[in-house]
Amino acid sequence: MLLDNPFSMDQDSDSDVSMSEDSSEDEVMSGDSPMEDDDSEEEQQEAGAEGEEEEEEDEVVKAITASKEFHREHPPDIVINDQDPSIHNICFHPEQDFIALACTNGDIKVYKYSNDENISQSVIEAHEDSCRDVKFSANGDTLFSVSKDKSIAITDFATQKFKGIYEEAHDSPIHVISVIMWDLRQSGKLPIFTVKGEGSSVNAMLTNDEKKYLVCAIGDGTITTINMPAKKVYCRTSEDAEYDECSCMGLFKHNSKILTATNSGKFYVFDWDKFAEPTDVFRYVNKKAIACMIPITDNIVITGDEDGVLRAFSVFPHEKLGIAGQHGNSVDALDISRDGSLIASSSDDSVKFWNVKYFETFDITKVQTQRNKGKKVKQAKFNLPSSKFENPSDFFDGFKNDA
Repeated sequence: MLLDNPFSMDQDSDSDVSMSEDSSEDEVMSGDSPMEDDDSEEEQQEAGAEGEEEEEEDEVVKAITASKEFHREHPPDIVINDQDPSIHNICFHPEQDFIALACTNGDIKVYKYSNDENISQSVIEAHEDSCRDVKFSANGDTLFSVSKDKSIAITDFATQKFKGIYEEAHDSPIHVISVIMWDLRQSGKLPIFTVKGEGSSVNAMLTNDEKKYLVCAIGDGTITTINMPAKKVYCRTSEDAEYDECSCMGLFKHNSKILTATNSGKFYVFDWDKFAEPTDVFRYVNKKAIACMIPITDNIVITGDEDGVLRAFSVFPHEKLGIAGQHGNSVDALDISRDGSLIASSSDDSVKFWNVKYFETFDITKVQTQRNKGKKVKQAKFNLPSSKFENPSDFFDGFKNDA
């Protein structure tokens, strides 16, 4: 874009001058006057000098462009071409600058990311059918992945070789995996224990550092919690309550609260150890489905929505913060880097990175003070530093009707 402004205008003007000079030169060469020959040599020297100036200007443009790239605050996009498989899920490496992509053709693509470029490291042919989810072990030396073909693959990240594979791990296609603990010394192919559902899919799972309870969001709208040491169901939310289907979950307030998001744009808050019913229910922006979310701080979450927008808000108190990023299509997956400075989001067309380091010093009280005083904030204010959304006011579409 710098080539169009302002240097391209100068170059176009230089080009016009060169053309007129070439015309004069032809006329001089057709004449017999020695003086005219001298003038022609001078004009040629001037044209050469101007050409050198153009080259110098080109170098300036290149230097400016390189400088802007050098100061990029996040990695560039990973573009998904039409011939490439789509991405189901993404996962950052816990200790190094790698990101793994779970692909619809069963492969796992691994990229090394930096602010300068993303370099393809490997393609792991993990499954015969669509890879639905991928997770690193705590130290990053192992990749766990699950597939529509009902298999679980365990891959050594350094060697890219399988440590193990469970070809018929489930009776139905697998949607999500949560790595709590895994003993690879066990050679058996049977599960330690099984919890049967009512035929609905498991959309999301989470646990805390104690790993005593595994909380599962079920497709029928219920939350099922499993007591892992006891190997049995701890509790389920009531089916009679008619909760909306939960698509994703996150931990907040020092792991004392669970936030679940739904396909209707509604949120439920649960206390840890009290999973039978929510303590709070609220709607955020609109009634569009929330596909994924990621905690950024102990109180701030970013959601990936079906309209392609990444929205940030405070959980306690419930406060809209702004637009953190955007895709052209629905956001399918989110993850956060090991140092918390980057989030990655995936859609049909790309994997994008967003620098969210500004949330470390984000002052929610300033947002509240402005809105409590009834001040009209310019639309651009709704754009957070990581976003370049063209119509930030769309962030609030439908909110007045839902408040």
